[in-house]
Amino acid sequence: MLTQTKRPSTPQSSFPAAHSTMLQRFATRSFAKAAAKMAAEIKAGAAIPSVALTENTPGTSVDLAELCKGKRVVVFGVPGAFTPGCSKTHLPGYVAQSAAIRAKGVDEIICVAVDNAFVMAQWGEAHGAGGKVRMLSDNKGELAKALGVAIDLPALRQGVTNKRFSLIAKDGVVTHVNVEPPEAATGMTCSLADPLLKQL
Repeated sequence: MLTQTKRPSTPQSSFPAAHSTMLQRFATRSFAKAAAKMAAEIKAGAAIPSVALTENTPGTSVDLAELCKGKRVVVFGVPGAFTPGCSKTHLPGYVAQSAAIRAKGVDEIICVAVDNAFVMAQWGEAHGAGGKVRMLSDNKGELAKALGVAIDLPALRQGVTNKRFSLIAKDGVVTHVNVEPPEAATGMTCSLADPLLKQL
């Protein structure tokens, strides 16, 4: 009669656990390297980056650097159109203060968000932004990355978007920058219209 020899069992859970830990460490290092390669936040004295934004429709391109040439321009960025804080406070504040801001010698007031052009146009229309604030789409987040204000908001299932920010540029050169700190991602302080008006 043949006797079957049992092989010693191999702990099956040890390899997957070790493999998972290795992958997590690799992902963490990769994220850190990617973060290090991202552009630093834009500072006063820097040139406005040449990034193609869209207005009203995806086919209408606006180069921000070209738009700012020979003008004094205010740009403010929000995490997303139709979101609570942006709709209740951020955009309405600039719409309400547009005349006062222009009276200080500003030629253009621009709102940007990582949303498509149709959404930005509808959002502006809903808040009476016509003739007061231009609603420009940074659909691919290229401006956010170029300015160093890109932020990932996985908790909101939103992906990469803007930090809240505002800036003033004169003839294509930044003179003032206001970026909300990461811990204030849902709060609004320095990037609102009233603080910016005091900088003009």
